[in-house]
Amino acid sequence: MSYRHLLVTGGAGFIGSNFIRLAMARDSSLLITNLDLLTYSGNDNNLEDVRRAYGAGAQPRYRFVHGDIGDEGLVRALLRGMHAGTKRPPVDAVVHFAAESHVDRSILGPLKFVETNVNGTTVLLEACRRDLEVQARPFRFLHVSTDEVYGSLGADDPAFVETLALQPNSPYAASKAGSDLMVRAYHETFGLPTLITRCSNNYGPYQFPEKLIPLMITRAMRDGALPIYGDGLNVRDWIFVDDHCDGILAVLRHGKEGHIYNLGGENEVSNLDLVRQLLAELGKPQSLISYVTDRLGHDRRYAMDVRRARAELQWSPVTPLAIGLAQTVAWYRANADWWLPLLSESERLTAELYQA
Repeated sequence: MSYRHLLVTGGAGFIGSNFIRLAMARDSSLLITNLDLLTYSGNDNNLEDVRRAYGAGAQPRYRFVHGDIGDEGLVRALLRGMHAGTKRPPVDAVVHFAAESHVDRSILGPLKFVETNVNGTTVLLEACRRDLEVQARPFRFLHVSTDEVYGSLGADDPAFVETLALQPNSPYAASKAGSDLMVRAYHETFGLPTLITRCSNNYGPYQFPEKLIPLMITRAMRDGALPIYGDGLNVRDWIFVDDHCDGILAVLRHGKEGHIYNLGGENEVSNLDLVRQLLAELGKPQSLISYVTDRLGHDRRYAMDVRRARAELQWSPVTPLAIGLAQTVAWYRANADWWLPLLSESERLTAELYQA
């Protein structure tokens, strides 16, 4: 399918903002409406360059709307192309990023994750269903999920495949599994044309500094202690954010409705080895590493099997971890004016979680 007008939810966040930037650069006629509530990790400054390039003039290609995915009336107006007296073509695809996404925060307060990830996604699905009843048209709903819904792998287990039963182990993962199941239900029950992507750990520019890689970079740049949970040997599969966004575009255009696609980086590394690589890239001593009490329910290993995406979409991750980390470190070095104002919130959570 080709698209004229996308509704992107959570587009002011880390992955969403990178997706909007990539999608608009790839398609010179594409219109995007970005619906974001701008909670602590949503930052409208993430898209300042997009706003300058595509958001000006009498018929801007990019439009930001401050609002909640749980507001069905607002969502239905946006699906029809209406907002604040302006008219656009009806939306022909929703790309749904909006979510509470940090495991540590879900341990401290699970209810917010249910409210946003399960209830909010359901309201969004219902708005789409009702809008298509009024105005039938080619349409797709792409839901961006996570590998964490699969649970945890042992050291010798094969990588996650899309057909595995869901076994989430954290409130965050459970809330994302719940939203995945609601997306599936709307496809099976109502025929809503849906797609689900499940990604491995993302990294790259504009990631809020509470997450592992930007937390370690920004702390090391200030010669602060780098807190690592437990023995540091928990393994994650890391994907550079541009590779992930490229995969989302491939799924949106070529994916089979009702299907799930794993999008992983095929870069498995332990947290400890990852932090050591970052310190080497930054020219900082290994002595900054500090071991702290392990996180509750900490999954031991994630790994993604991306053969379905390769076969059906001709998509593969292309950024080696060493190159992606070097680019990410360079970005945070060059953009302290972006992340320094965010540190008070990030450091508050870090202190609460790590006692560091």
